[in-house]
Amino acid sequence: GGGTNRVMTSTDGVTWTKRTTAESGAWNSVTYGNGVFVAVAYAGWSRVMTSTDGVTWTARTAADANSWNSVTYGNGVFVAVANSGSSRVMTSTDGVTWTARSAAEANSWNSVTYGNGVFVAVAYSGSSRVMTSTDGVTWTARSAAAANSWNSVTYGNGLFVAVANSGWSRVMTSADGVTWTARTAAEANGWNSVTFGNGVYVAVASWGTDRVMTSTNGVTWTARSAAEANDWRSVTYGNGVFVAVSPDGSNRVMTSSLAEPAAPSAPTSLVATAGVNSASIAFTPGADGGASITNYEYQLNGAGSWVALSPADGTSPVMIPGLTNFTSYTVKLRAVNTAGSGAESVATDSFTPGAVPSAPTSLIATPGNGSASIAFTAGADGGASISKYQYRLGAGSWVDAGLTLPIAITGLANYSTYSIRVRAVNAAGPGAASVAVNARPKPTGPTIGVAYSSGKQGVQVGFAFNRPAGSTLVGFTVRAYAKGTTTVVSSCQATPSSRSCYVASLTSGTEYDIRVQAYLTLAGETKVRDTFESATSRVRVNS
Repeated sequence: GGGTNRVMTSTDGVTWTKRTTAESGAWNSVTYGNGVFVAVAYAGWSRVMTSTDGVTWTARTAADANSWNSVTYGNGVFVAVANSGSSRVMTSTDGVTWTARSAAEANSWNSVTYGNGVFVAVAYSGSSRVMTSTDGVTWTARSAAAANSWNSVTYGNGLFVAVANSGWSRVMTSADGVTWTARTAAEANGWNSVTFGNGVYVAVASWGTDRVMTSTNGVTWTARSAAEANDWRSVTYGNGVFVAVSPDGSNRVMTSSLAEPAAPSAPTSLVATAGVNSASIAFTPGADGGASITNYEYQLNGAGSWVALSPADGTSPVMIPGLTNFTSYTVKLRAVNTAGSGAESVATDSFTPGAVPSAPTSLIATPGNGSASIAFTAGADGGASISKYQYRLGAGSWVDAGLTLPIAITGLANYSTYSIRVRAVNAAGPGAASVAVNARPKPTGPTIGVAYSSGKQGVQVGFAFNRPAGSTLVGFTVRAYAKGTTTVVSSCQATPSSRSCYVASLTSGTEYDIRVQAYLTLAGETKVRDTFESATSRVRVNS
């Protein structure tokens, strides 16, 4: 608006060259479109000038001698707005020949932009303070979010954003230019200009503590320190650089290659641990995008709304509440930072919340030949029927064992000691493991084939026995017990090769319990390592 050379150009925003304007007008706004720069003036003779390179400028005649405040280009048309005059809008297809148009209202129109197929202008004063047009010719008044002094409007990322230098909110946004929502500025400063670039909205102010504010969504704004406390009037973006200008200060230009944080990367390696009406989700966080992760959102079963954790939780694991017990779920997570919601994770494996069964108690192990039988007292079922039991040998894997009790475990090695645990399973998953019980399988004892009275004072006992592999048979003892007791009345010995023995010194007419016991050593040993006893056979000695 003042000075000898009222245009300057730069290829990088840092080093500037002064240029001569077509006239010494009060130049307020410049835009580019269709291969030509177009500037408009608040005062002067022609009030429009054009240039194909920004260096050499030619005066053009405005449609009216109005106070032209802003010019933009869109859809093949240049559109300028003014804060005075009868028409307050003018249009041109080439920047040279201009036609006056009627504004929706005779307001102080300060700024105009184009986006999403519509021109939008905002005003410093007036009743509606917003107007829209699809062609720049016919305009419709719209209601601003507040009766503020709206100084600038821009379009980017699907949103119109306007800023003001007065009022409570000082920012308003609209997806269509018609319906506007008030937003809170970072500070109650005199905001003069707003632009969009590199995924960021940037606004500058004439006064205030921090004279720059930025936003990635137009809704939430962050105050930034200006390079100097100047009267910053205008800001634009191009070639990776934001550039702002001011009519005062020692340095009247400032630049920034502002890189706002990106949304976070997806979490990985999700593991769900079911609880009662809940689940704990452990995970590895993704990259934070340059800003701290403030919360996580989750989605159930790959569909429906994303739900933010409340209270917010930004660390692993996170708790998912409100689940239905004994219902199958999967969960996806995504992180949130100041840039918004990040990429979603791969879903967890399916899990079922609810109480798992309590641990079985009072385990009793009965060893067999290469086997063991495990009896126990079942724990609480957790609110859902127990579907099966599982056992584990030592630190091995859990093995399904069905519901038949006691549990029969086969395929064990004789003479090996096993530590065995048992657990129950319901719809919520496996329950706690029991205390371990030990079992040492071994072969079965001798089998009495025949035991009969031979005379009036003895019993002849015949038996069979299969020697376990890897052992040496030492011999047999046949004992006669007083009926129903463990009192030995008489016995006899049999050699390893014998399968018969005569028990003498018995009383005629009396019944005795007969049992056969085998003795053996393991390979390479000399001491008796194990004994095997037959079942009881009851015999009556002849009278």
